[in-house]
Amino acid sequence: MHPIETESYRIMRSRADFAHFPPLTRAVVERVVHTTADPSWTGEVVADETALQRGRSALLADAPLISDVRMLAAGVTARPVEIGLDLPGVTEAAEAEGLTRSAAGIRLAAERYPANAVWAVGNAPTALMELLRLAEAGDVEPALIIGVPVGFVGAVDSKAALRRSGLPAVSTLTERGGAAIAAAAINALLYWAEEPGGNR
Repeated sequence: MHPIETESYRIMRSRADFAHFPPLTRAVVERVVHTTADPSWTGEVVADETALQRGRSALLADAPLISDVRMLAAGVTARPVEIGLDLPGVTEAAEAEGLTRSAAGIRLAAERYPANAVWAVGNAPTALMELLRLAEAGDVEPALIIGVPVGFVGAVDSKAALRRSGLPAVSTLTERGGAAIAAAAINALLYWAEEPGGNR
């Protein structure tokens, strides 16, 4: 770790208590707080340790990683990301089915990757709701869903629906979220290494 990052984590840990989180959950929450320089995220992120372990194992086994938007994909540098919006036929599918382009991208990605993918939704609540609809229908079986869309319309409801679904997930409680938060969660899983006395 670079000395600046080491000092940044030291300062962060002096301002917020992460000790009560299980290891992978702590890694995710710490990286979100580090990304935002905002300790209040410690009370915002909802994660299940078993789900995170499953998602990390899938990522390390080169399972597909799918995002709703390019900005999220840009934040993940350690491995390729399939972007739903960039799949061929998105515009046509959106118009034909009356979907947002983000939701159409998720639907097309689910046709390609029906099982064991890691899904990251950081922008569009409609994309998360479409993913949940597909999962309920049995059309997709995610290894992990990082569902943290941001906004005042639909974001809270879509994340609450994700938590109710029982699917392996990471979410946030309020309107807050975004591509940077989703990317931080993914990077935490990719870079985490179990060490005595902590996550780093």
